[in-house]
Amino acid sequence: MFRPIATTVLSCFMLLAPLTASAESADDVRGRIEDLHGNADGFDEAFKLVTEAMKFGDPVTISDLGNYPLTVNANGETYDILSAKDMLDNYGSLVMQETQNAVSEQQYGDLIVNSDGVGLANGALWMSAICDNDDCTQSHWAIMSINN
Repeated sequence: MFRPIATTVLSCFMLLAPLTASAESADDVRGRIEDLHGNADGFDEAFKLVTEAMKFGDPVTISDLGNYPLTVNANGETYDILSAKDMLDNYGSLVMQETQNAVSEQQYGDLIVNSDGVGLANGALWMSAICDNDDCTQSHWAIMSINN
């Protein structure tokens, strides 16, 4: 009695699997970052810094990578963190362990890339290129928001 239903459900999952598990190659993602934001080399460096900092619990690096005011959603509240010192002083209550774990395990091919920036860990952390001069020919990457 349940066998036809189970077979139908399994068939549906098999058909949907290719649609949901569509990680891109790192080169494709890197190309989209360069096309939309430029400075993909700078992103590569920032990506390495942020994932390692989250892996090893390094609040100094995360604080240094922030663009302030930095929006942090934590504990059911939204906080506007005004400075790196504020982020550093409150890191333990602003960046949950599950967020740190998810960001530290981020695969390059699974990044979210859109016109707003690059999302890590399904949008738990967003980075964007910040212009360093008027014509934006020079930029650096910074954390724009953290969403626990």
